[in-house]
Amino acid sequence: MQDMNHFALIRTWWPFGFLSLILIGLLVMIAAGGNGRIVSWYLIIGLLPFVGGLYFVATLVRMIWIQRVTAAILSTFILSLAAIAPFTWSTRIWPVAFPADVEIAAPSLTIRVPTDQPMRVAWGGDGARENYHAFTSDQRWAYDLVIVPYFNSSQILTDYGCYGVPVLAPIDGEIVQYANTEPEAEPGTLQTNISSPYGNHVVIEPNSGGYLILAHLKTGSVTVRPGDSVQEGDVIGACGNSGNTSEPHIHVHYQREHPKDVPMNFAQGLPLYFRDHSGPPMPVGGLAMKDGRITALGDIIQHQGNEK
Repeated sequence: MQDMNHFALIRTWWPFGFLSLILIGLLVMIAAGGNGRIVSWYLIIGLLPFVGGLYFVATLVRMIWIQRVTAAILSTFILSLAAIAPFTWSTRIWPVAFPADVEIAAPSLTIRVPTDQPMRVAWGGDGARENYHAFTSDQRWAYDLVIVPYFNSSQILTDYGCYGVPVLAPIDGEIVQYANTEPEAEPGTLQTNISSPYGNHVVIEPNSGGYLILAHLKTGSVTVRPGDSVQEGDVIGACGNSGNTSEPHIHVHYQREHPKDVPMNFAQGLPLYFRDHSGPPMPVGGLAMKDGRITALGDIIQHQGNEK
């Protein structure tokens, strides 16, 4: 009789126990850091809400079927809601950044602004609300930079101030990867370029290590090739609208691994700062809707000197 009671107890609580083990395992991987943290993060925001949704439906049906709420069912129901919660992170209902501490992550890189014109930080900084890139591990501290006029919903590339502006090497280093033949996307709508999300781009390996990626360059504008050495301020291309982009802008981020060695979004992002300008070292971005139009709230940065 006692064995039967134990069996009934296990049968009642095993859904709660199984989901608890999943959550604990993912949290342990997050705490461990490294590649395990990256894999765990994408499981938490991708697979876990799906599992939580199944549990939510199953426990709801169970409560209706037996017409009562037991401690085991209620506990499982609450835990299923916790498992669903990361869905709000990925949809920006409740933005959450990839768990990495800017004060601890190393190495960091400090660069010049990649043009000589004043640029608005559309997305950037350490927080998820000011930087939607912070959701992914490789682009944890990425920036999207625009030049007025911007956010005008025009389908004409030349209506955007950033289009065709020379892009300058933000730091000394060696070119290790590039693309130059991706077509320009029509602005005004978000593109989904799975095969080449960066579009035309340049990857610089600074002398200090790591890899600096500048993306969405103009078709045919890239002036450097792998093996070339560049000095800070050299022209490396022009701002365009290639790859996954809704309008002409310069995307820049810094990561530990060579992009050819890891899939996009799975590299370890590293802190990126700007110098020789009047704003903060890590300027912040952010957008808001005002009178039905997108308004940029981010800092304005402009190169002000040649000191390294």
